[in-house]
Amino acid sequence: MVALHNRDSYVSELVDHGVSVIVPAYNEEGNIRKLYEELVDVLCPLRLPWELIFSDDGSTDGTWQVITELAEEDPRISGIRLSRNFGHQRALLAGLRCARGAAIVSMDADLQHPPPAISGLVAEWRNGNKIVKTVRIDSADTSTLKRLTSRWYYRLFTWLSGVPLQPGMADFRLLDRAVLDHILRFPEEGLFLRGIVEWVGYRSATVAYECRDRFTGSTKYSVKKMVRFAWEGISSFSIVPLRLAAFVGFVASGMSFFAVVYAMYVKVVAGHAVPGWTSSVAIVAFLFGILFVILGLLGEYVGRILLEVRRRPRFLVSESLGIDESVATKLRALE
Repeated sequence: MVALHNRDSYVSELVDHGVSVIVPAYNEEGNIRKLYEELVDVLCPLRLPWELIFSDDGSTDGTWQVITELAEEDPRISGIRLSRNFGHQRALLAGLRCARGAAIVSMDADLQHPPPAISGLVAEWRNGNKIVKTVRIDSADTSTLKRLTSRWYYRLFTWLSGVPLQPGMADFRLLDRAVLDHILRFPEEGLFLRGIVEWVGYRSATVAYECRDRFTGSTKYSVKKMVRFAWEGISSFSIVPLRLAAFVGFVASGMSFFAVVYAMYVKVVAGHAVPGWTSSVAIVAFLFGILFVILGLLGEYVGRILLEVRRRPRFLVSESLGIDESVATKLRALE
């Protein structure tokens, strides 16, 4: 059982120069305690006050029970439990809103983000960097498909949004309190944190790390979730797809116009109709296909507008542990 001799003094030091670690978790019962043990081994030698906040994203296993046990054993542990599974980004955002430290580290609960790397993040922060990002070094057994899709996506995102993202970036990073306060003011519903962190600027550094194997359990990111996450990132940051759709529509309309002019010319000058009924049908079908793709793209953006206009809470907190009343009140106000 860990005891704090003066909790108020500890919290004051935490706010001034301490470190908050935020861990979103969904069905990570077998990983929570192991992660805590490794984090204690890393954070204590830093000689800084620290806190560890778990954000339970509506887990259906014993994740919340393990967090509760840890909070009873160590007052530096806090936890919030969302009313249902809202998704990784929203669970992460909920945890970030509870952070009190001068530096805030976010990482996953499966131990693929190695806790020892936090020492390097804090060292760069002490050197004056307001944002310390991490870049994953793929292991030898990482599939070629995963490497290529990651590289292609980040290049596509950078080209469409103008915000540079390096392949291998994730939500394992350190943010200075000033940067986080700015980010928490962003009102949009679909908050793509990886892009937002790059967009805000500030002096930054990058630390490379080798991705570990998951300690227990299986990944919660299916292909469907990954595709959805990728599209939300692009659509929340860029309207270039809409401009491309308009350009494609303009080109297709121009092709159709010249085809009509050519048909009229052949009819008037040559005295016969343009042959090729099949080709005409194929062209019409092709143009209609483009039209429906553009309409679908427009529908996606209109849907995002609808989500923003509704102004529904990004998440709902059903329980909390070790969260000061002032923080809990702020959290409820900013849901």
